[in-house]
Amino acid sequence: MPSDNPGAPERRRPDLSRFNWGDISIFLALARYRSLSAAARALNVNHATVGRRVRALEMALETKLFERNRHGFMLTDAGDILLQEAEGAEAHINNISARFSGEKSGVAGTVRVATMEAIGSLFLAPSFVKFYEAAQNVQVELVTASHWINLSKREADVLLSFPKPGGLRIESEKIGEFALYLYASEDYLASHGVPATMDDLRNHDFIDYIDELIAISAVRWLSDVVRDIDARFRSTSLVAQYHAAAAGLGIAMLPTFVAGTDTRLRRIMPEKICVMRDIWLSVHHDLEHIARVRQVMSFLKDLIRDNRDFLIDGQPQR
Repeated sequence: MPSDNPGAPERRRPDLSRFNWGDISIFLALARYRSLSAAARALNVNHATVGRRVRALEMALETKLFERNRHGFMLTDAGDILLQEAEGAEAHINNISARFSGEKSGVAGTVRVATMEAIGSLFLAPSFVKFYEAAQNVQVELVTASHWINLSKREADVLLSFPKPGGLRIESEKIGEFALYLYASEDYLASHGVPATMDDLRNHDFIDYIDELIAISAVRWLSDVVRDIDARFRSTSLVAQYHAAAAGLGIAMLPTFVAGTDTRLRRIMPEKICVMRDIWLSVHHDLEHIARVRQVMSFLKDLIRDNRDFLIDGQPQR
């Protein structure tokens, strides 16, 4: 077809006769696992084969699909476009397979879920047992971090966070909330006394975050109720703060999903001191239609809803 602008050089179309549709499955694996070795294990091929087939696909499409950085193989803008089309094609293929094989579901693949360390390690990880019982062909990768995970750059597929995240084309929904209270061990309270007023708290030792290393301001929950304190122990890890409090090092502000059922800890002045945080579930707009992503998101919504009492009052999980 002649160019609309006769004076402009005609752009040569990619030679799709060299395009191998089998390379799409290789591309999808590398996009999801972000490493040659992990993609190779998932496909049961050699890692060199993954690299060679992806390079062949890039040559056929005459565009670069991945950039390699410290996080692994990350999609370029062109790779993002191909991912949308490839996952759409994959969904159609799975539907065909399910229809003609009589299977109830063709949903399969990997979903990377990102969240904060404590809720990921102490609440989500054990809960995924129920998810795997219902979705045996979907693999979850749980990423815990103390900094923002960028969904726009596909560092994760789904984000469970305390503040609402920003970013282009990010769909976010508030799915619940959780409470935090002051906790201290029985040994600590026996030796330091049980505070009954806000003034009493100023005579106690506290456990807190390292202020200059806080990446997400929503975790400054201790300062919501007690200001100008000199913490005895500080850590970037909420799990470390929890263990320090349980060992008797001081008073810590902890979520119910961390300390609510630990008999070593006592809740301090719960009728006076309670901090609330929202729970947000976010996904990139391009991924929300993918069946396995929807399945994981539905599970997370149900999990937070079913455990509302536990997350707010510390009542046992269902």
